[in-house]
Amino acid sequence: MGSFVHPTAVVDEGVSIGDGTKVWHFCHIQSGATIGQNCSLGQNVNVANDVVIGNGVKIQNNVSVYQGVELGDWVFCGPSCVFTNDLTPRSKYPKGSSNYLRTPVRTGASIGANATIVCGHEIGEWAMIGAGAVVTTDVPAHALMLGVPARRAGWVCECGAVLPEGLACGSCGRKYELVANQLKESR
Repeated sequence: MGSFVHPTAVVDEGVSIGDGTKVWHFCHIQSGATIGQNCSLGQNVNVANDVVIGNGVKIQNNVSVYQGVELGDWVFCGPSCVFTNDLTPRSKYPKGSSNYLRTPVRTGASIGANATIVCGHEIGEWAMIGAGAVVTTDVPAHALMLGVPARRAGWVCECGAVLPEGLACGSCGRKYELVANQLKESR
């Protein structure tokens, strides 16, 4: 099946791109990056050295996935969302990649357009970060995060629907319960 890389994209040596993945206009995939199967990287996406991106990931236009960021399977990154990897950057005193903070974005999480993810925080599975939100703390699985700074404004189902008070999804029928302030699917 193979992958598709637009002729204007730059793919450095030592990059792995999975079958079915599409890399669009003006992207740069840097050395050591690994991109899974069936991903889509929109126009002007930069993937830094040694970044790992899972399967089925969609990265919209103008996103830079910096070293230290890890995207799990089925992650969605909206247009122009921002990741950081250094809490206290100084041009005169660069720390180097060994000091970048890790930012794992777990399976199925969605990050809205123009949201900012401050490094060193984990985004839980199936969490949803609203457009323009600024994440400055860890985000629990299934949390709906809105605002500046982002605060939990509710819970979301795996299918993306905002859950009502009873935590039963009206769209797909999944049911959830709160266990130790974490949302878990009921069996």
